[in-house]
Amino acid sequence: MPNTVNRLIEEKSPYLLQHAHNPVNWYPWGKEAFEKAEEEDKPIFLSIGYSTCHWCHVMERESFEDEKVAQILNENFISIKVDREERPDIDSIYMSACQAMTGQGGWPLTVFLDHDKKPFYAGTYFPKESKMRMPGLIQLLERISDLWINDREELTSISKDVTEAIESHFYKNTSGEVSKSTLDKGYQNLEDNFDFKFGGFGKAPKFPTPHNLFFLLRYYNLTEKKNALYMVEKTLRAMYSGGIYDHIGYGFSRYSTDQKWLVPHFEKMLYDNALLAIAYLEAFELTRDSFYSNVAEEIFTYVLRDMTSPEGVFYSAEDADSEGVEGKFYVFTPQEIRSILGKKKGEDFCKKFNITEQGNFNGKSIPNLINQSLSKSKFSQEIELIFNEREKRIRPFRDEKILTSWNGLMIVALAYAGRILKNQQYVNKAKDCVSFIVDNLVDTKGRLLSRYKDGEASIPGFLEDYAFLTWGIIELYQATYHPDYLETALDITKEMYQLFWDKDEGGFFMYGHDSEELISRPKELYDGAYPSGNSVVANNILRLYRLTADEELERLIEKIFKTFGGTINESPISYSHFLSAIYLKESPKTQEITLVTDKLEDRLTQEMLKILESGFNPDRYVIVKSNDLNSRALESISPIVKNRDMVKNKPTAYVCQNFTCFSPVNDSNKLKRILDQ
Repeated sequence: MPNTVNRLIEEKSPYLLQHAHNPVNWYPWGKEAFEKAEEEDKPIFLSIGYSTCHWCHVMERESFEDEKVAQILNENFISIKVDREERPDIDSIYMSACQAMTGQGGWPLTVFLDHDKKPFYAGTYFPKESKMRMPGLIQLLERISDLWINDREELTSISKDVTEAIESHFYKNTSGEVSKSTLDKGYQNLEDNFDFKFGGFGKAPKFPTPHNLFFLLRYYNLTEKKNALYMVEKTLRAMYSGGIYDHIGYGFSRYSTDQKWLVPHFEKMLYDNALLAIAYLEAFELTRDSFYSNVAEEIFTYVLRDMTSPEGVFYSAEDADSEGVEGKFYVFTPQEIRSILGKKKGEDFCKKFNITEQGNFNGKSIPNLINQSLSKSKFSQEIELIFNEREKRIRPFRDEKILTSWNGLMIVALAYAGRILKNQQYVNKAKDCVSFIVDNLVDTKGRLLSRYKDGEASIPGFLEDYAFLTWGIIELYQATYHPDYLETALDITKEMYQLFWDKDEGGFFMYGHDSEELISRPKELYDGAYPSGNSVVANNILRLYRLTADEELERLIEKIFKTFGGTINESPISYSHFLSAIYLKESPKTQEITLVTDKLEDRLTQEMLKILESGFNPDRYVIVKSNDLNSRALESISPIVKNRDMVKNKPTAYVCQNFTCFSPVNDSNKLKRILDQ
């Protein structure tokens, strides 16, 4: 009913606002809802989703907009809506509960809780009425309500068991040692799961998981095992060829519903596009094949055009649906293409992009290059014409909240791209984003916040906010060599340690000790759709240690490796981004270089930087000590550079490799010979 308004109308989350006019008497997560549940002695119906989730929309249309369902919920339950992107801590705990009870999870996530927030029943999508062996929501609500009244003890017993299972199974890690054999096992896991026909890992549905590719590139760098590089290149090319990539407007969708990357789930997420841009850029850096850098630049074209706010920060996601139909914005018929391009050019385009009369998605076609050449430069004008025509359609909904964590990943991608592609625009965009976060997403006490929307910053930052932002700032340091970025990365890391570190067992909790206390305090390690906070932190701290020689960081990274070592050795494939940190620890190619100069723009300095920045060298750490970059500030941050000065008044490089330091050099050819040996 359009005139119905519930408590969600006061929220900032686009997902919660989508439900603000449901006849369900929704509450946001908070004290009011739980007090009301206890006062009225009602169980809690918790629904978790996100604004661009297709099946969340389906469940809303079928059930939450339905008067009968709303009546049952309003009379018998206290109903709470949570945006998983705003509250990953709540989502993590209750997703673990769902997995403990059902063996699987997903969104929308549907959970029933008691007054103490403990879950006693969970599932994902439920249709309104029972069908295809799926229980209907109405029948489920009636059953739960009856049990709550007549068999409360049974529900209490279940909630106790589930809560204990969450704590003991999902958030407990075993300690142990990590070594190169951990990397070997991780590689073997990935090779065993690799789809040699279509690229990627496993079967349908297929997710990009770029951190698998990050690790394989590093493993190739370490071992020169050709299959490691083959798996990366096969996957990157196969994904690009499929419909998971938007060949008209660019950017990747969240995952493919089939094995060959043809039919996506059409929502586009900021984090996917950031991480995939990094993967393509790393492949370019290693192979020098411009195909990979071109794909990365297309991703940036999409993000800077469609996902960038006026303030220079990045929106979260675009929906799978438009006009209530999944994928409608993205698909075409041959007739539509011919009407835009004319008969001959239209037919050529349809042949190239597999747009057929029978279609490949609900009678229409998702443009793709499967079984075609991946070059589409001959069709650039046609793509532009079709893009302009497509822009006249009703666009999918865009979730315009700003998340610190996902913006951190886009800062990584842009800063990295700016450095290796020599594109200052990308570096400037990354700088602008960091400046906005520092100015707008830090509270009066200096605490980093997680979400910004409509002028309001809120929610204490989670581990992933601190970890991903720090990663981005480290990349900005490597792109600019300005010591302010290195200092900021260290400051954020120190604050993160104070807020999240587990003093008893090691590792970092998901939420800080100053945040809301939930039924469990997750300590996530699993690298899922994007890397876990602990995996990113492990990489960050190792890099910061190499750049500063801070012994406290060295001790901390050893504790992190030991804390999680046993868990990682049990199933390395589940922690592929953590494997990249182990690579940094184990690599015999580690190079720590200080370049000392009067001025960054000096010709010889730039020559030497070009050598230092060429090739794929994730275990190369470069510091520039320059008078025009506040060298005194750098000396206080990284004392190892204090006694390193120019020799013969010329730009000079100090190279240390695998615990051995060479004589300083101020000749670019000599520098190259040292690095190559």
